[in-house]
Amino acid sequence: MLYALRFSLTPEPRRYPGFRLQLFDRSHLTPPQLPTNTSSRIGWHVALGLTLLRLVLSPVVLVMAEASVAGLAIAAVLVAGFLSDVFDGIVARRYGVATPGLRRLDSSVDTVFYLGIAYAVFRLHPAPLRALAWPIAIVLAGEALNYAVAYAVFRRTAGYHAWSAKLWGLLLFASLLSLLAIGSAMLLPLALTAGIIAQADTLAITVVLPAWRSDVPSAWHALRIRRAGVSLAPEC
Repeated sequence: MLYALRFSLTPEPRRYPGFRLQLFDRSHLTPPQLPTNTSSRIGWHVALGLTLLRLVLSPVVLVMAEASVAGLAIAAVLVAGFLSDVFDGIVARRYGVATPGLRRLDSSVDTVFYLGIAYAVFRLHPAPLRALAWPIAIVLAGEALNYAVAYAVFRRTAGYHAWSAKLWGLLLFASLLSLLAIGSAMLLPLALTAGIIAQADTLAITVVLPAWRSDVPSAWHALRIRRAGVSLAPEC
């Protein structure tokens, strides 16, 4: 699966612009203008590097799976990706460079990375995944639907980082780590239940929001924004 990333400059009411992410578009890359402050520039590079690390690890995981590498080795890659996901946000907030563009890129790269991990898990432990084929299909269909609806409504991908999505990500990491490291699928049904809830929550946020924005904790918060009559200019 090819994910073409296209970035374009867009002015923001900040000292630094963000960038626009589009999936399944022409595969050319134009880097955004960097923050003028030296420390912010360093923080931006570090946060972006940590995010792109997961993108780089995705094909590595596929190669490892095809080579029948031991589950513990793939589990180590999973841990590295998870830690990069934790610390890219910490670094971005610490240096004040958590732009909406970076947030959307983070969400999209998470999808690519965990799809790669899921493929590796299927290669090593197909039976537990086949037993949960329906909930897995619902989660994947929900992910695809959310990308399609968000792009249809806002002309950009979602990057809400909702509470439900964070819980889903944590449980997905724990369940895949358990399956890869010790061969236990005990946490997987719980993780998939959280994933279905997260997909429904994300879809509700997209439908309710009057205009695109990042960092919406839940559909209830999106409804409060709508009822308050907040109509933000589209962030980039």
